[in-house]
Amino acid sequence: MSQQVLQHLAELESQLQQAKLWQAEPVEAQALASTQPFCCDTLRFEQWLQFVFIPKIQQMIQAGQSLPTNIAIAPMAEVAFADHPQQQALFSKLNEIDTVISAGGEKSC
Repeated sequence: MSQQVLQHLAELESQLQQAKLWQAEPVEAQALASTQPFCCDTLRFEQWLQFVFIPKIQQMIQAGQSLPTNIAIAPMAEVAFADHPQQQALFSKLNEIDTVISAGGEKSC
């Protein structure tokens, strides 16, 4: 399951790059210190995916930690990318990630 999640994260990264939503420069550390869901007060959703979500899930897998058992990121993507031409592809990939993590969140493979 871990390899499957890592593959989905790599595909998400690729899709974000193709959609011109991947940022070359890191964000400031204080922007990452937000306590709001998705760091919505300090980051755009694509920044949260790049600088918080993807690295955190990768770190959890590398450390052998259990992944969350119930995530729902796709609905946020539907809103955040509503006007983006690649909205449907991004939503679909995040929906797949939601499904694969939620389905096997308690298993560490």
